[in-house]
This record gives sequence, C-alpha cells and structure tokens, in this order.
Amino acid sequence: MRWQKKAVQATNATRATVLGRRIRVAETGLTRMVGLLGERELHPGDGLLIVPSQGVHTLGMRFPIDIAVLDNDWRVIAIRHALRPFRMTRIFWKAAAVLELPSGILESTSTRVGDAIEFDRVAMAAQRVEK
Repeated sequence: MRWQKKAVQATNATRATVLGRRIRVAETGLTRMVGLLGERELHPGDGLLIVPSQGVHTLGMRFPIDIAVLDNDWRVIAIRHALRPFRMTRIFWKAAAVLELPSGILESTSTRVGDAIEFDRVAMAAQRVEK
C-alpha cells in the first residue's frame, strides 16, 4: 500500500471492536484508482478506506477481502464477506466510502449493517514501527 500517505485506526463503535490499526486512506484519484492493486495480501490490522466511493472491484487482485460500505455518518449500509478476486460490488447510491479489510475481519468483529464506525488518525512513522 505504497501510494497512500494517510492512515487511520478503524473501530466499530457499536460493538467496541477494532477493525484495523493501520487503515490507509485513498482519497485522491490516483490512490483510489490503485487501491490494493499490486498487494499480495492484507495483514491483520491493515486495510484501505476509499473516500469517496460507492462501490469497488477486485479486478487484478490476488486475495479475497471484506467490504464495509459506509454512509456520510460512517454507518455500515452494506457488507460483503470474502469478496473474491475479479468480482465487483453493485453501486450503493447512498454510500460515502468503502472500507476494505482482510477477509474474515467483519465476521470476527461481529460487524453488522447499522453499526457506527469511528476513525482516528495514526502517525505513519508509528505505523511502520508496529509492523
């Protein structure tokens, strides 16, 4: 995830569970277009927040991912578990962002539609040391 320069921690505030400690933020045209392409896997704690986004694809990816579609209030409006490579979601007209996580994270954190997600900024230097 070399293109994204910002990172956040994602927490499911409804269930008090951490979804990821090193979630990169894709908020420019280039970072949204590149996304996770070129990555071999997502490690636990990693992920990508795509803002704005109303849907995603996994064309060219090598691994499945969990998808949480978020509205303007950071509430989950849709979930896709283990979206396999070379698939795409439908367009979610009310979506503001999409959170991409390692496969299995949404299930292990009991994340459901309607849950509120909170994001806290993390320093990139601290994030590199944690790995």
